Amino acid sequence: MDKIYIAGNWKMNMTFQAADDFFSQLADYLNSNRSKNVEALIFPPFTYLELATDTAEETSLSIGAQNVSEHDNGAYTGEISGDMLSSMNVEFCLVGHSERRQYFKEDNALLNKKIKKLRNFFIKPILCVGESLAEREAGKAHEVVQKQLENCLEGIEIDDDLCIAYEPVWAIGTGRTASPQQAQEIHNMIRNWIAEKYDKQTAENLPILYGGSVKPSNLAELMAQPDINGGLIGGASLDIDSYIEMLNIALKI
Repeated sequence: MDKIYIAGNWKMNMTFQAADDFFSQLADYLNSNRSKNVEALIFPPFTYLELATDTAEETSLSIGAQNVSEHDNGAYTGEISGDMLSSMNVEFCLVGHSERRQYFKEDNALLNKKIKKLRNFFIKPILCVGESLAEREAGKAHEVVQKQLENCLEGIEIDDDLCIAYEPVWAIGTGRTASPQQAQEIHNMIRNWIAEKYDKQTAENLPILYGGSVKPSNLAELMAQPDINGGLIGGASLDIDSYIEMLNIALKI
């Protein structure tokens, strides 16, 4: 797995004008710095998806959604369906981000349904898994992550249209980052689990991203780990200079 993913999750941030300025500057950069080994990926709020996909049509940028409904359509005010995302040429979608699990009480069974909906519309799910601080301190990190994988991926064929993001809950938005060794340990466990459940080649080809206070100062050290294929980046992806700096770091790896 040679490709490095620099995936920016904007969460509920950015005004329209700020997003427009960001994409304009990013387009200029990407049109001057093309690489098959670095995937620039942004997850903007739903309100900016059209702006984002317009930029993607002119560049190598990939666009993802932050969430999707488990329903196809109907009276679900405020929800977004897989069909809607597909019609806008959205390529990726986050599933099970810890904030969705914590604030909106999304459980593994629901996430399993969402992944299946995305697969129906050929949108690549990025399944987020990770343990809380209490679970890590209790020595249950492996157990928690494996259970999330088993339940969320039940009945789902794993192939090139799936990514996994390991995001220790205790490192998201806290400024704390799992050490490269801690992150690598869980990433390796995930890859071994995929190899045992499916096959070695599938495991080797599966992108596994790390999320949790990733920024320019720690990106290179994290990416040096053999089982880390990119970063799912929050706050540091909101600033265009910071995001471009991370793309430049990835280009040199």
